[in-house]
Amino acid sequence: MKVLYLLFAVFLLLFQATSGSADPLFADTVECRSQGKFCRAGACPPTFAATGTCHGGMLQCCSK
Repeated sequence: MKVLYLLFAVFLLLFQATSGSADPLFADTVECRSQGKFCRAGACPPTFAATGTCHGGMLQCCSK
């Protein structure tokens, strides 16, 4: 039973270190946001145009 407490502590430390990670997973998302645009699921709002994709092609990159 003492091993379970140690295992819980190790998992807590591992997840704490990775949960706040801001490393981008998708290059297209970084490119979209670095240009001042935003990502959106589905179609862009009426006054915005879709200029690319985000999250590996799953979302639209919208800009004015």
